[in-house]
Amino acid sequence: MAEPLSVCLLLEGSYPYITGGVSAWVQELIGAIPDVRFFLLTISPKAGQTMRYTLPPNVAGHRDIVVNEKRSSRGKPRGGTAAFIDEVRSLHAALASRSDPHLAEIIARMPAGYVPSVDAVRTPRAWDMIVAANAAHNPVYAFSEYFWSWKASHDMLFAVLAEEMPRADVYHAVSTGYAGLAGVAAKLRTARPFLLTEHGLYHKEREMEIKRASFVRGYQRDMWISIYNGISRLCYRHADLVISLFEQNRRKQIDMGADEDTSFVIPNGIDIPRFSAVVRQKREGFHVGLVGRVVPIKDIKTFILTAKVVADAVPEAAFWCIGPTDEDPAYFDDCRALVDSFQLSSRFTFTGKTDVREYYAFLDVLLLTSVREAQPLVILEAYAAGLPVVSTRVGNVPELLDYDERFLASSKDAAKLAEAVGYVHAHPDEMRAIAARNRDKVDRFYDKTRVFARYAAIYRSLAGGGA
Repeated sequence: MAEPLSVCLLLEGSYPYITGGVSAWVQELIGAIPDVRFFLLTISPKAGQTMRYTLPPNVAGHRDIVVNEKRSSRGKPRGGTAAFIDEVRSLHAALASRSDPHLAEIIARMPAGYVPSVDAVRTPRAWDMIVAANAAHNPVYAFSEYFWSWKASHDMLFAVLAEEMPRADVYHAVSTGYAGLAGVAAKLRTARPFLLTEHGLYHKEREMEIKRASFVRGYQRDMWISIYNGISRLCYRHADLVISLFEQNRRKQIDMGADEDTSFVIPNGIDIPRFSAVVRQKREGFHVGLVGRVVPIKDIKTFILTAKVVADAVPEAAFWCIGPTDEDPAYFDDCRALVDSFQLSSRFTFTGKTDVREYYAFLDVLLLTSVREAQPLVILEAYAAGLPVVSTRVGNVPELLDYDERFLASSKDAAKLAEAVGYVHAHPDEMRAIAARNRDKVDRFYDKTRVFARYAAIYRSLAGGGA
């Protein structure tokens, strides 16, 4: 009997340790293709995280790379350390100039377990390179700031490159970044195909985080951003296929180096029967819900601010924050305090993790206040269940909402969001017509059965065409 097709999923900061979003998508992908054997190579910031999903039976193994873990370096590069340092210097120059960094040659020189950044602080030639880079780029701030940023970034990069890749027919990264870099390394070492799927744009997401971080400044900030941009370009250049959720992101990937002929769109999909079977039951009052984790990226505080404005205008309004509250306890405490300070406690409920269909049955509108999204599944679920949606203008949301400015607002614009929710409250007949139209849209374009069937076909095609 022939061995089943094997796929190594490369995942960073998501499945199986974080719920929702990309993680939920990965769990469904694996379960939807039971005849494929999956291996998980996950990349995490710290060890000992709790798994939040029960792995499906077709997951054959799991290895976690902890990028912030202290490492020793085993072995030496072919040609000696000095020659390898020169290769790394050329890598830096190539990334800075957006040219080909000859990564294949660098990886070929690296034995498994060799971490060049550990060697670098003990090698005069490499140390001189670090000092010279600081003098050239970082004259204003202390050398220590540059050194620790340099060391952290390089330790994480080489922790991934030093890892011996599991054997697989196809390597599938669900982002660029370190997961995508592992996919590039796997392709160059094994000559097996590398598939890249991006739900958002990793380098843009990291850039937003870095610019908001007060502890990274000056050239150090620019260095981190440059590294993440460089990794994304490498991933786009080396991937056999690049998939995005919507056309706007596909064009951005192509601008960063993806091949137009091998990049295409596969949207998110949902279990349509599961959500279209929701029986809508009108409940007394006007019910506004947000489905999502209580974390800063979902901007629950703006939801609470919006709730305050709506509550003042619509006395019968009640508000439901539907999703896990345990991922960021400090942020959850801040949100509860904000609810209390606005005297909304009797009208605002944090449900915790629950079956969202119970709430889709009686909500009058779904509100999304995120500062960053790609193509939110909760909007598709709400459409299938028959709800209207109001949202911030993030990711593919404007297209999903037919670019109807009555229901769109900029991030953190609680006043505009409240105005849109008020419009929904005042126009129930129009909302029923819009809901019917959106249900039809989901049926036609966002059926997850068809989405995952396309991935199964892609896996078979890539594995059959591999070396």
